Amino acid sequence: MQHQLKPLSYAFVAAALGIATYSGMDVAMKGLALQIGAYNAMFWRSLITIVLAGSLYGWRKPTWPLRSVLKLHIWRGFIVSIMAFLFFWGLKYLPVAEAIGLSFIAPLIALYLSAVILHEQINRLSIVASVIGLIGAGVVIGGRLSGDYNFQMGQGILAILCSAVLYAYNLILQRQQALVAAPIEIGFFQNLTVILVFGALAPILAVVPPPAIAPQLFAASILGLFSMLMMSWAYARAPASTLLPVEYTAFAWAALLGWVFFSEAITSTTVLGTAMIVTGCLVAAWQTGDTADAAENPAL
Repeated sequence: MQHQLKPLSYAFVAAALGIATYSGMDVAMKGLALQIGAYNAMFWRSLITIVLAGSLYGWRKPTWPLRSVLKLHIWRGFIVSIMAFLFFWGLKYLPVAEAIGLSFIAPLIALYLSAVILHEQINRLSIVASVIGLIGAGVVIGGRLSGDYNFQMGQGILAILCSAVLYAYNLILQRQQALVAAPIEIGFFQNLTVILVFGALAPILAVVPPPAIAPQLFAASILGLFSMLMMSWAYARAPASTLLPVEYTAFAWAALLGWVFFSEAITSTTVLGTAMIVTGCLVAAWQTGDTADAAENPAL
């Protein structure tokens, strides 16, 4: 029994480190997006990251991935490109904790996507979980709309929710990808795809950033790459449903870092709504084990 628990424990630790560093990257990217815009923040961070990821990938002298694996890398990289841009653009107009709280609807959306893509059955408990989560999202949005609200905040909320839908799909792709490729390979091809997507618009939108923000760009790049490697390693060793509770530590990090770096206050409606979303996700995770068995099938 002890031997069986060790890999799962390591996966939880890796996932927790991945979530913590990803939250730090979110805060760094919010500062960059406010200074140079969401596109330029993504473009220049990705340019630095591909150099780092490429160095790690080349150092291992890897073999070229199979065509089916390469297609999966490219497709997930494309999804991540749009998902990340929407999130960081919306993050300019919302507190970090609120944005993270709204993004927690992603696991609930992933539940229904798994039914469509992986042909998994949705039971009554899952439907109850979805209702709880949607009410929680409504509480977070309602608290924002009843407070200091403007049109840009409304756009930010919409962008975060659209990003959450893509993140839900990304969760499924992440598990599939982790079963067929090493973390460094995933990191390299994902960032290569992202830089190709954003690079296509560089002649029109790219602006050379001031040298003063170079340390912030490098910090965001290193944090993002480290998080990706940790999460890929963890998802290769445990089902997504098993690692689900670790995802919610992001709210605590977002609240703390948002308060430290941007003096963002946490409202009671944000805490209540996020708690309801988390409850819904945990109810959804309380399944019979069929979901975990399906997630561990390398044929997915």
